[in-house]
Amino acid sequence: QVQLQESGGGSVPSGGSLRLSCTTSTYTSSNYCLGWFRQAPGKEREGVAAISSDGSTAYADSVKGRFTISQDRAKNTLYLKMNTLKPEDTAMYYCAADIFARCPLAWANIYEYDYWGQGTQVTVSS
Repeated sequence: QVQLQESGGGSVPSGGSLRLSCTTSTYTSSNYCLGWFRQAPGKEREGVAAISSDGSTAYADSVKGRFTISQDRAKNTLYLKMNTLKPEDTAMYYCAADIFARCPLAWANIYEYDYWGQGTQVTVSS
């Protein structure tokens, strides 16, 4: 069982920045995939970014060039740095983990992940 806890959400004006953190309980897998997802009211949960155990990353087209995913394995913490935020980035943001395999091509598929955090709200005002 892996537990995940997000933090760092908040309200910012358009163009602002936030850094989300996701602290995970310890796991020993050498192959894993960690992802950030978001869900706006009335919309499906969508993949934002993912990072594999080998350091490779993937991003949704809507956030490329603005968001950066990273991890500090020593601290068991996943990050999402979000710059140039837009009102359409407003959503509940979730971190997720698959501790059995590296990120697949279908990294944005919610069913690829076994563990989820409770979410942190990001609100961007225009």
